[in-house]
Amino acid sequence: MEQRIGSSSQPVEGAGFDPAFIPGITAPVSAKRQDTEPEDAVETEETDSAEDTDAPAAQAEEATEGAEGEEGEEGEDEPDGPVFEAADRRARIVADREGVRLRLDEESCEFRWDEIGAVETEAPRFGKRFTITVHTPDRRWYPIEIEATARAHFKEWEEQLDAVLDAYFEE
Repeated sequence: MEQRIGSSSQPVEGAGFDPAFIPGITAPVSAKRQDTEPEDAVETEETDSAEDTDAPAAQAEEATEGAEGEEGEEGEDEPDGPVFEAADRRARIVADREGVRLRLDEESCEFRWDEIGAVETEAPRFGKRFTITVHTPDRRWYPIEIEATARAHFKEWEEQLDAVLDAYFEE
């Protein structure tokens, strides 16, 4: 029979212990994950060398798909419905038929329409930061602030976002 020496409790992870932790966007880094990284690197080197042997076949498949895809891409470039897109130097939001995608610096998250409980907008009384908050059914919310070049964009952005929500979001 084996006995463990020390505590059997797992370390607590989350926002209380890691100020960079954002639920749903970043995963907490655990000690187990850090220990396995060198082993994963060895495995990826092995798979890369295996993929190199199949490179000519893969390039031929990509060439045929590329030729077929060029015709299909012309139709895909034109959106089927309304699209809302707003961005500044750090943040970006895109809402289209696939869902809502948020990006802040290098972090990003995607929400399909069935994962969204509500979308809230807030235009400040003063200043140029337009806030959009995506609420999920499990009581989590993901706000993002977009800095506008002029306050006149707020009305335009709200109209565009309303059109997207009317088209794709089912209450």
